[in-house]
Amino acid sequence: MILKDKLKTCLRSKKSLSQQLSETEANMLAIIGKYKEELDLATSHEHKVADEYAQVYMEKNARGRMIDALHPEATMWMDRFALTLNGSRDLPRLLTKAKAMANLYSTPKEIHGLLSYCQHIIDLMAHIIRNR
Repeated sequence: MILKDKLKTCLRSKKSLSQQLSETEANMLAIIGKYKEELDLATSHEHKVADEYAQVYMEKNARGRMIDALHPEATMWMDRFALTLNGSRDLPRLLTKAKAMANLYSTPKEIHGLLSYCQHIIDLMAHIIRNR
């Protein structure tokens, strides 16, 4: 009888351990599934960020190549513009005359602003010519 009781106890213990193992296995599979989903999302986000970075990098390189290609032409036109403005002896003289007339007569402040802007452009172009 004692052996029968011990056997029954062992069977109950085995059944209980088997049930706990089953529950633990189900919980572990759920945890693994959750982390697989999170890993898949992170991987997807990583690929998206990498694609966006590659796109931005390509656009930046394309802009750089475009700027490099246009720089000599822009420099040429800026030099021509500077030479035209500063090469003309009439332009500074005409600007001085216009400023004097604006000071004699009542002129709107916008005209004074325009004349100042023209003077600034002439000074800027002279600076470009001096520093070529």
